[in-house]
Amino acid sequence: MIHVEPTALEFNGVRLEPLRLEHVDGLRLAAADGELWNLRVTSVPEPHRTQAYVHTALEMADRIPFAVVDSSSGAVLGTTSYHDILPAVDRVEIGYTWYAKSVQRTHVNTSCKLLLLSHAFDTLGCAVVGFRTDNFNYASQKAIERLGAKKDGVIRHHGARRDGTVRDTVMYSIVRGEWHEIKTHLHYQLTRHATA
Repeated sequence: MIHVEPTALEFNGVRLEPLRLEHVDGLRLAAADGELWNLRVTSVPEPHRTQAYVHTALEMADRIPFAVVDSSSGAVLGTTSYHDILPAVDRVEIGYTWYAKSVQRTHVNTSCKLLLLSHAFDTLGCAVVGFRTDNFNYASQKAIERLGAKKDGVIRHHGARRDGTVRDTVMYSIVRGEWHEIKTHLHYQLTRHATA
């Protein structure tokens, strides 16, 4: 049975730190980079709600939130989490992920996912890692598919968006037997990106 606790992880110039109130100002700046709260298919907080966002993340019983930090500068680049943790079946999900616009489509997301997936499968002993996203968040769906996750299906009328509409949720997963090949592929993608 898995046991998930807050921990710091670091790789490829990116550090995942257990989220703390000290990260609020950095998250506020990261969200302002691209005014990400205006995207209706994400949960990025508006600047004046960043502290409440962090409080909520820290209070959720089945969520381990991280600040995504640039290792060299210490700048907060965004946030991500383990969530919907089910120890009895050795399952976690990775989500609540968003990054400053200036680091989107860089090595940051792949590096973070490699850190979280490696920790989940190689350290925690997870049997499966899940992902979920809004049915209209096509960029997120493509990013999850680029990781090598398989689409499990769509849960219809599943969650409220902040604008009052109700979303369908697209579910994905990676099972332990797929992890070695996916890990190799993620390292390949990062090497390719570094030499491009």
